[in-house]
Amino acid sequence: MIDDILDDAESRMQKSIEALKNELTKIRTGRAHASLLDHITVEYYGSMVPLSQVANIATEDARTLSVTPWEKPMVQVVEKAIMNSDLGLNPASAGTVIRVPVPPLTEERRRDLVRVVKGEAESTRVAIRNIRRDANSDLKMLEKEKEISEDDERRGQDSVQKLTDKYVQAVEVVLGEKEKDLMEI
Repeated sequence: MIDDILDDAESRMQKSIEALKNELTKIRTGRAHASLLDHITVEYYGSMVPLSQVANIATEDARTLSVTPWEKPMVQVVEKAIMNSDLGLNPASAGTVIRVPVPPLTEERRRDLVRVVKGEAESTRVAIRNIRRDANSDLKMLEKEKEISEDDERRGQDSVQKLTDKYVQAVEVVLGEKEKDLMEI
């Protein structure tokens, strides 16, 4: 019983860390990488689809992405979608290939991005603490229904706290790496 609650809490905390890492990959660091355009959607025959489903995205060099739509009419649509995204990129099309230069980050923009990253990390910490609260309330419920003893409930809460500390520390590690990455010139 207690092990089930701990396993569930740990898997949910692990998913929170993965979600944080996924969110942080969307925040650009001045280097071009294909996942930078992952969250952009384009209209394709009346429905919104991810850019990666209508075009090939590749990294040409450290500062340039190339986007090659699979259909010629999609060039303008893809270009417009990239331009209207919140990334501040200015794509340039050459025939069927769209080149997206990734400008170097200014010091001010780096600091803004660090602030955004810290906000994401804080939301992940809050999510982990909410998972801890859920696990502790599940333990209290079991103890209240006399399925486990008071001592078992106490030990379970200690284990949940250790898990929480472990995953909050993991958030700190991910945050530190991304901050270092952003502040590198």
